[in-house]
Amino acid sequence: MTTEMDDEETIRQVIVRLTDKYPDAAPAEIESIARSEFEALAGRPVRDYLSILTERAAGKRLKKAAKANAKVE
Repeated sequence: MTTEMDDEETIRQVIVRLTDKYPDAAPAEIESIARSEFEALAGRPVRDYLSILTERAAGKRLKKAAKANAKVE
């Protein structure tokens, strides 16, 4: 069974990958989105793909935010 420590490590790894992929996004925004997406998926019965699903969902939100910010500037 996955422990709370394993969950934190998964979230940390996702944050690191997203920070590399979205360097213009604020670190606090990346962490907030990653944690939000992880929590939305964490209750699912199959946890094998939790890391990649979290990363994809958070990446979509970050990409959308980046596009919205680019339109404003």
